[in-house]
Amino acid sequence: MPGTLLRVRAAGVVLALAALSVTACGDDFDHVRLTMAAGSDTGVYHKLSTALADSWTRDPGIPRPQVVQTAGSVDNLERLRTGRAQVGFSAADAAEEAQSSTGGHRLLALARMHDDYLQVAVRADLPATKLTDLKGLRVSVGARDSGVQLIAERLLRSADISPTEDLQARYLDLNATTDAMRDGVLDAFFWSGGVPTTGVTTLATTVKIRMLDLRDVLPNLRRLYPVYGSATLPASAYELPGGPVTTPITTLVVRNFLLVTDAMPEDVAEALLRGLFRAQPELVAASPVARSIEIRSAIETTPIPLHPGAQNYYRDVKV
Repeated sequence: MPGTLLRVRAAGVVLALAALSVTACGDDFDHVRLTMAAGSDTGVYHKLSTALADSWTRDPGIPRPQVVQTAGSVDNLERLRTGRAQVGFSAADAAEEAQSSTGGHRLLALARMHDDYLQVAVRADLPATKLTDLKGLRVSVGARDSGVQLIAERLLRSADISPTEDLQARYLDLNATTDAMRDGVLDAFFWSGGVPTTGVTTLATTVKIRMLDLRDVLPNLRRLYPVYGSATLPASAYELPGGPVTTPITTLVVRNFLLVTDAMPEDVAEALLRGLFRAQPELVAASPVARSIEIRSAIETTPIPLHPGAQNYYRDVKV
């Protein structure tokens, strides 16, 4: 079995290299073929991926990348490492964990993108106001192999809450989560994403929900995992009457990266990154979180190193 897996992965590497082939002369990218690992179709990753795919057809002029719906960060990273995707979004925590694994392509960053806010939402008619109040409730902790699952389970365990013993845990993506909330078969859910997230905004028009303040449980989590930060989710994040945020709350934030691998040629990586910053108006139109993407902070991708092509771009613009 291990030998079979290695042969499959080796075949994936060959296919990925072939898919990334470019002509040898000038800036002709007609032969570049990219697949983008993009997350849930109602999440920010997918919106930005779609906007990037459209803009990259004009600058640098590549055939439109295939945008693939996935379970989220962990799934995206596996697709990158095995050559089933060449570009993908990931949260920093999942990327840090994946980089320590052996085998497959090495992860490299093009840019730090927006920050994700952890959103722990509960039905407004329930008395839950803090994380420990979720005990015994029907709670979605994110789809399996998603960044939401990773961050939710880390937070719960840091607060001495067992996802499997203390909660009636469900493993649902955002679409299935919002459907379950509307159908009354789910009490609460975890979501990590840019704000506003369309799926959450739409849900809040039909189901009254509140966000939990996490200030009492964040210090221990951040001691265990320094990759996380904390921030205030403002009341204006979801501007809906009786919506999920009616007062500011303290929650967890994690950086997001746009990633490729060491299989990508330098000139392709540099051209994609140049096209990304030229396309920022289109990205902002796709999601307001893109307003926070800017060149000086884009180089802050630790613990994932920048791709050499990205380094060339940042040197050229004198960051």
